[in-house]
Amino acid sequence: MKKFLLITTIMVAAGAIVAAERPTEMSPQMSDALDVTMTSLDGRTVDLNRYRGKVVLMVNVASECGYTYQYEGLQNLHDRYSDRGLEILGFPSNDFGSQEPGSNGEIQDFCERNYGVRFDMFSKIPVTGSAKVELYKFLTSRSSSPFPGEVAWNFEKFLVGRDGKIINRFKSPVEPESRTMIGAIEAALD
Repeated sequence: MKKFLLITTIMVAAGAIVAAERPTEMSPQMSDALDVTMTSLDGRTVDLNRYRGKVVLMVNVASECGYTYQYEGLQNLHDRYSDRGLEILGFPSNDFGSQEPGSNGEIQDFCERNYGVRFDMFSKIPVTGSAKVELYKFLTSRSSSPFPGEVAWNFEKFLVGRDGKIINRFKSPVEPESRTMIGAIEAALD
């Protein structure tokens, strides 16, 4: 009897470890990355299907991060490619080092005042862990993404094609205006 209990306990513990390493699975309701409704910084409900037919760069952002300067590059991409169909969506998150402590209004003011951000920004959300929103479950899930795994830090970027399918993922250090990102964006736009 003791051996059975010991084995059962080990199996449960091992299962918990495995579950912790797996990305959270997405909701079965989402068919692609645009099949969700989010809230803008100013409180409006936004159906991301409105971006269907465009190339979309989704970025989890933070105002007090070492990568915050990337707002400038993101805005430059917006200026350069929006007329060709690129949309940039910023999703503030306080998940990493509490580097996005402000309210939605404070975030909006910071982005406009410091970087002239004119691309679409959304309400602060969790992008990792058990509380992450459905969009980020979809973006990081093994069952829906060719680039699965938890978001590791602020300013990770997901490139989504005109059909809502994830076509690339860039870690935080990849600059918005790097050759790598420009090449991927231009290929998606063509």
